[in-house]
Amino acid sequence: MKKILYSIVIIALVAGGFGGGFWYGQNNRPAIEKVAGLQNLEQGKSPDVDFNLFWDAWVRVQDKFVNRSKIDYQKMVYGAISGMVSSLGDPYTVFMPPEENKDFSRAMQGNLEGIGAEVGMRKNIVTIISPLTDSPAMKAGLKAGDKILKINDKITDGMTIDEAVGQIRGPKGTQVTLTITRDGWTDAKEIKIIRAVINIPIVKLEMKKVGDKTVAYLALYHFTENSAAEFKKAVQQILTSDAKGIILDLRNNPGGYLESSVEIAGWFLPEGQMVVWEDYGDGKKIEHRSAGTNKLGLYPVVILMNQGSASAAEILAGALRDNKKFKLVGEKSFGKGSVQELEQMGKGTSLKITVAKWFTPSGHSIMDDGLEPDVKSENTADDFNNGKDPQLDKALELLK
Repeated sequence: MKKILYSIVIIALVAGGFGGGFWYGQNNRPAIEKVAGLQNLEQGKSPDVDFNLFWDAWVRVQDKFVNRSKIDYQKMVYGAISGMVSSLGDPYTVFMPPEENKDFSRAMQGNLEGIGAEVGMRKNIVTIISPLTDSPAMKAGLKAGDKILKINDKITDGMTIDEAVGQIRGPKGTQVTLTITRDGWTDAKEIKIIRAVINIPIVKLEMKKVGDKTVAYLALYHFTENSAAEFKKAVQQILTSDAKGIILDLRNNPGGYLESSVEIAGWFLPEGQMVVWEDYGDGKKIEHRSAGTNKLGLYPVVILMNQGSASAAEILAGALRDNKKFKLVGEKSFGKGSVQELEQMGKGTSLKITVAKWFTPSGHSIMDDGLEPDVKSENTADDFNNGKDPQLDKALELLK
């Protein structure tokens, strides 16, 4: 089973039976007989929970709702599961109905539709974690840290991440208006964005000159199913080049599959070295160690990160700093230190569940705190507008 380390929900996204799992009590059977649209009421029931209230509410809605003829019972079941999961108070544990599950799967394969941005929840505010490179969101001027106050005419206060995503996503060619506030702004601004087909880049490799020295600039945008294979192609080019150092750019990388981050770490670490360990909260701990060759670990390496570097990106950065003392340059990372497992369920649905917290090899938990850079450097809006990149310049300077 693949473990997912995602800080966000990708905005570009862009069971005829109810498994029950609850005890409803003998005294409620007359009411249960009136329940329409459900089956398998006994399956997996628990003797510890009295579910009378739920079935009472279900029957009353079924009997009295003004548009009874239009009731979608399957949709009610999905809504009940979503509400149950939402009550856990963990934004990364979510139930995905069939369409959302399909969209998520497409996103993890590296292609999707929408505005091309990731969002997370910060202090209960829907927040832009990072716009994707060359996406409609980036071209419209969205930045990591932007807070979304309204989506079209709907206020986001009280919305879940899934609800916000549902409002923002849409077919290519259509427009969505986001009301944004940003640190340093006195007033919120409306930003209009035309949705498009988004092809998520995975790896970018460029050779840069620093004096008489060649440095490999290697940007990693996501940890998708294809990331390790694409990364390997870039590695082969570096190993056959005259590069004398590497800049690993993890800025605006929101994470992805744990397995991909561990496999990529193996290019920088010798076999058997710790990459990350997980704490499942019940005394169970799992270690993930490198199975790699350390071929890139023989180069001087500087790692770039910012507020959009999250989860699997933080694992890779933390592992390389702890084990190799590679310097982190830029801004504090997002701070997402939990592990999710994706459970495929009936009728094309899925359940993404937080199962553990993760720690860097030194035992540092970045949950909510992020990774602090060794060398702080900020890219301002003016830098972006003028085509400047002080963080990259600082990394090049360190490798000089």
